[in-house]
Amino acid sequence: MTTPVNRLRPRRSCLAVPGSNPRFLEKAQGLPADQVFLDLEDACAPLAKPEARHTIVKFLNEGDWTGKTRVVRVNDWTTEWTYRDVVTVVEGAGPNLDCIMLPKVQTAQQVVALDLLLTQIEKTMGFEVGKIGIEAQIENAQGLNNVNEIATASPRVETIIFGPADFMASINMKSLVVGEQPPGYPADAYHYILMKILMAARANNLQAIDGPYLQIRNVDGYREVAQRAAALGFDGKWVLHPGQVEASNEIFSPSQEDFDHAELILDAYDYCTSEAGGKKGSAMLGDEMIDEASRKMALVISGKGRAAGMRRTSKFEAPEA
Repeated sequence: MTTPVNRLRPRRSCLAVPGSNPRFLEKAQGLPADQVFLDLEDACAPLAKPEARHTIVKFLNEGDWTGKTRVVRVNDWTTEWTYRDVVTVVEGAGPNLDCIMLPKVQTAQQVVALDLLLTQIEKTMGFEVGKIGIEAQIENAQGLNNVNEIATASPRVETIIFGPADFMASINMKSLVVGEQPPGYPADAYHYILMKILMAARANNLQAIDGPYLQIRNVDGYREVAQRAAALGFDGKWVLHPGQVEASNEIFSPSQEDFDHAELILDAYDYCTSEAGGKKGSAMLGDEMIDEASRKMALVISGKGRAAGMRRTSKFEAPEA
């Protein structure tokens, strides 16, 4: 039986790196992205995939990925490459791998199949069973319809990821710019998709990650799309270019002011519910009443800030009796 994995790794910025490009793999190690995923799918030409598996193993084992979540995106189950991607990468670099990203997930059974294969490899190689997580990428209508079942398919699942390019094609969306709003639609064409993914993730204590923005030199456009996802509550977004990393880290982190305020709420609530604070269920923090609901909201902001390495600049002082 698999053991629960750490589902809450930092993923504000998830950097895509072609698994067949040693120069990019080398450079990625020095970028401040929270997660790096070494790609065997769309970023690798079919003829380059077999050699790219071994290149990825080498870089996972010999590279310095300190502070980063290490992920490999394999090919989807409809191709002939998937099982060999998983076997080669996990047997070769399992102890230096955090997650396998599975693209184009359409059913829960596809996640179960990956879980079973990972378990077989872990047992065969003597690795800790269940340590390697799964990131499930939703890229078409069937996957979105089944997202709740996909989210619960395995205790290995850590994130649900929106893949906008293939999704837009699968529903015949009238746009050629990935992540941008289609012309002629006056509202947010992605709201339903993002919210459905977010609800499936949150209902199962998983992270929700937004996909790429392909106009890599348009940082303002990236910021606008990323802020939309961050406002809803997403945990991070893909980055395809070093210029997008800083923007993503900033947008998916709380502001210093919000982080400080959240920390103060947690301190104030702990104090007011304590013996010294009168064992009250609510209290005032300045002009703001705080209670258990306030604490839960503050925990979210505080958790994101702490995961981002933020330091508070305020200090709670108990009110005078």
